[in-house]
Amino acid sequence: MSRELSYCQRLEQSLLTDFRKPIWRPFMKAIRRYELIKPGDRIAVCISGGKDSMLMAKLMQMLQRHTEVPFEVVFLIMDPGYNEINRRKVESNARLLEIPYTLFESDIFEVANSQDKNPCFLCAKMRRGCLYGKARELGCNKIALGHHFDDVIETTVMGMFWGGQLQAMMPKLHSKNFPGMELIRPLYMVREQDIIAWKNAHELSFIQCACRFTENCTMCDNGGGGSKRQEVKQMLKRMSRDNPKVAQNVFNSIHVLQLDTMPGWKKDGVEHTFLEWYDAPGRPGED
Repeated sequence: MSRELSYCQRLEQSLLTDFRKPIWRPFMKAIRRYELIKPGDRIAVCISGGKDSMLMAKLMQMLQRHTEVPFEVVFLIMDPGYNEINRRKVESNARLLEIPYTLFESDIFEVANSQDKNPCFLCAKMRRGCLYGKARELGCNKIALGHHFDDVIETTVMGMFWGGQLQAMMPKLHSKNFPGMELIRPLYMVREQDIIAWKNAHELSFIQCACRFTENCTMCDNGGGGSKRQEVKQMLKRMSRDNPKVAQNVFNSIHVLQLDTMPGWKKDGVEHTFLEWYDAPGRPGED
């Protein structure tokens, strides 16, 4: 007689069956394609309390359990000043998903709340720094964040429309301020709609976003109304009705940038122009 699976076991099984194609395979493809994990890594998987980071934590836990590549994980929850309800929600979800976590506190919300200009930017920057610092203290060489496919697309479009630059969100980055530390994004190829489908299938409920506007997220960039990110999200959704490949085309374009068609670009902070090579002997012209 077979033993009945626990809730968490059923959830894990669904990631390898019902959600294998939309979630597990893109997750594994990103891990391999961008070489996000190497033997000997000790990775701080950062849990903000939202659906994305919770799913990432579960996927990393499953991968670490079954992979042939030896690496370690630490599941890190930072409380930047949550109210009591949200703090309990984050911790209870981690326990529900059977994710053993390390929790530490900071005063980031209090500091960011005192700023009149760009509080969200300051909050994000401080959270990143605190996570790097705690991860290094725990002997980690990498932190993993829960940015997904849609974040990559939206960031690219936002940079063009409001930043005046063609700039993508990288799948991994070396830290400038914490030498030897690296940031990785394991959900880089997982679509948000599939994360939502997974959440709904298991009747899970998470806090909306990790910022001071959690209760009424109208100004942050994690899914509330009123933000530029939300405007782009809705625009891409409308365009996808006519062309379902719009998002994938944006994603593909940042992987095959045709540099010889660009009049200018930056590399390592230095501006370059096509005039540097335009008159070089042997350069092909237009047919």
